[in-house]
Amino acid sequence: MSASDNSEKVFEIIGDNPVCMFTVNGATDALLSRPMTVIKTEDSGELWFFTSSTGSPVAEIGTGAAVNLSFSGKGEWLSLHGSAAVIVSEPKARELWNEAAAAFFPDGPDSPELALIRVRPAGAQFWNSPGGAITMAFEWAKARLKGEQIDAGESEKVDL
Repeated sequence: MSASDNSEKVFEIIGDNPVCMFTVNGATDALLSRPMTVIKTEDSGELWFFTSSTGSPVAEIGTGAAVNLSFSGKGEWLSLHGSAAVIVSEPKARELWNEAAAAFFPDGPDSPELALIRVRPAGAQFWNSPGGAITMAFEWAKARLKGEQIDAGESEKVDL
C-alpha cells in the first residue's frame, strides 16, 4: 500500500469503529485509559471528542498532552498517537453536536460543563487480518500442520 492508502486506511478504521480506548499519562505518571467516541474527523485528520469539563480527562490533558487512541474492529486494530488539547468553544460544540451527546449533556451544546478534546494525530500503526476469527483459526491450524509461521495479515506504520 502507498503512504496515501495507509493514511486512508487509518481513517477508514476510525470511521468504522469510532469508539476507542483513549490513553493519557495521568497526574500520578500512570497511563490512564477510558472508552471515548470520536464525534468527528476533520479533513485535516484532527479528531474531536465531547467530555465533561469537570471530568478527569480534562485535568489529565490540561493545555496539551501526548495521547494514544486504540481502536478495534472485526479483524482490524489501530493504535494512533498524537497530542490532545481541551477546547471550550460553544460554537464548535454546536457544530459538532449530535443527539447521542444529549444523553450526557441534556442542556445541549449550551451545557456549562461541556468541553471538547481535539487530538492531532502524529502517527499510527494498524493491523489487518481479513476474514476474521474463522480465517485466523484456519491459518493457525495450517501453520501448525505445516510447521510454518502463521500468515496473520498485514501491519503498517503511518506518519500522519
